[in-house]
Amino acid sequence: MFPAMNHEWHIRTPDRHQVDRIRRILGCSPVTATVLANRGIDGEDGISRYMNLSLADLRPPFAIKDMDAAVRRITQAIEDRERVLIFGDYDVDGITAVTLLLEFFRQVGLDAGFYIPHRCDEGYDLQVDHVFGVALPRETDLIVTVDCGSSRHEAVRSARESGIDVIITDHHTITSPPAAAAVVNPRRSDCTAGFDHLAGVGVAFALVVCLRKHLRDKGFWKPGSEPNLKHFLDLVALGTIADMVPLVGDNRILSKIGMDVINAGRRPGLTALLKAAGVKEAVRDTDDIAFRLAPRLNAAGRLDHAKTAVELLTTRDPRRAEEIAESLNQLNRRRQETEKRILEKALALIGDDPGETGRNALVLTHPDWHEGVLGIVASKLTDRFFRPAILISSRNGIGKGSGRSIPGINLYEGLEACSVHLEKFGGHPMAAGLQIRPDRIDAFRSDFEAWASKAVGRKPLTKTIDIDCELNFHEVTDSLIDELERLLPFGEGNPEPLFLARKVRVSSSMIVGKRHRRMSLRQGNPSARAMNAIQFNIDRGRIADAFDRVAFRLRWNRWKGRKTAQIIIEET
Repeated sequence: MFPAMNHEWHIRTPDRHQVDRIRRILGCSPVTATVLANRGIDGEDGISRYMNLSLADLRPPFAIKDMDAAVRRITQAIEDRERVLIFGDYDVDGITAVTLLLEFFRQVGLDAGFYIPHRCDEGYDLQVDHVFGVALPRETDLIVTVDCGSSRHEAVRSARESGIDVIITDHHTITSPPAAAAVVNPRRSDCTAGFDHLAGVGVAFALVVCLRKHLRDKGFWKPGSEPNLKHFLDLVALGTIADMVPLVGDNRILSKIGMDVINAGRRPGLTALLKAAGVKEAVRDTDDIAFRLAPRLNAAGRLDHAKTAVELLTTRDPRRAEEIAESLNQLNRRRQETEKRILEKALALIGDDPGETGRNALVLTHPDWHEGVLGIVASKLTDRFFRPAILISSRNGIGKGSGRSIPGINLYEGLEACSVHLEKFGGHPMAAGLQIRPDRIDAFRSDFEAWASKAVGRKPLTKTIDIDCELNFHEVTDSLIDELERLLPFGEGNPEPLFLARKVRVSSSMIVGKRHRRMSLRQGNPSARAMNAIQFNIDRGRIADAFDRVAFRLRWNRWKGRKTAQIIIEET
């Protein structure tokens, strides 16, 4: 087995003058001011922008590299009545980006269709086969990729030689752009406009913003016909939050306004999905998207075909929306069962192999694993053992793998360093995919683990738990929870506040579901205030009656129109 994961608890200590300044500006509690200071929020303008998210504060995306070329080429397609194929990825980011461009393109009169490859049968990204097997038979004039395409030199070249232009919109790591009509990817080294935090759907939205403005300048829009782009922000919020890009700056604005659009109920598919996912009142925070909506949308691409999710998002028929939402619910249950079996097997492989002890990376393979859920299981292993994890399935004669990493270890760079063993790869510093011949897996494992050891260095892998401040139960008030709720949404790069309480006793507890523990907790004497608490995914063999310390999040628990204070225990 891997050695037990080391935890290092770090209580942050912001500048007290900054905390006092924030208190004066907002008139808030010291706790809320401390949370804001810990996130680098300061000054009246900075605080106002953070607290009052507005579309007016979005940065204009016109300076993104190749954006002007993409806009001109799509305008030509509109004027010449060309046939356009939107080619996307099969995850939520890709699905929402496909839906966004499909709806906008059709509003401007384009003859637009879409294609998303089958995850297991075709794999990720635009291939030469897609040019000859999909684009040419459809008499396509222009391919627009979303959330993919940045490394597809051969496919772009084949399209160009076949008389088809390609516009790439993407956000994945890119080294040398293909010779496309435009490569709109803020991660290009020659793109200095910023926006590198955008998800794929965020890049697609930026394209639509610039295209609408260009068409306005040309006098294209008839009175009352110009689309309100705010209506697309439900899609942007879904893709942005699901892809776990940093929820800061523009992403935070787009996500907050997008959640408001979701709650407005403009899209029958999302209304049906909310009901199927058990979101009874409204989407209140990013957890509702990340853990309820996104898994169900992703289930289509993982176990069946992502076009089902696109149909859900585009249908205007409430009855059809309910049918699709229920089918996605069933697929999600299958996904959970498949994921559980793979996780159990992966843990057994680790336990059965003493040679895994002490390694700084985990590369596991099995001939029968379903490649559609490997990324989820890799993420669970990374959380459990705090080191990069790559899982590879070789069930179809070719190894297909998915990996996740930890802060400070760039997974994409690791794959690049070991690329001599790979057929292809792509992704981000924290998540990536690969394809490999089965006979190269052992050599890849050896080289990747050596690379990871070098990347880690001599310092042992230690997970740091960043605590905003110590907070005793008697200091928790309704107004404090209200203040913290005003800071929503939280996400990657803008974490939900985490607090520390010491010497906590369990007054009562019960298991709910299969692995969750609901408790009543107290500090100090038996008559002290009791706090309702829940701890998810516990080890039932290690149930304690008291904790020396707990790291917890503070929220309202809403149920049937009532709300009560509740803490979510994250670490003990």
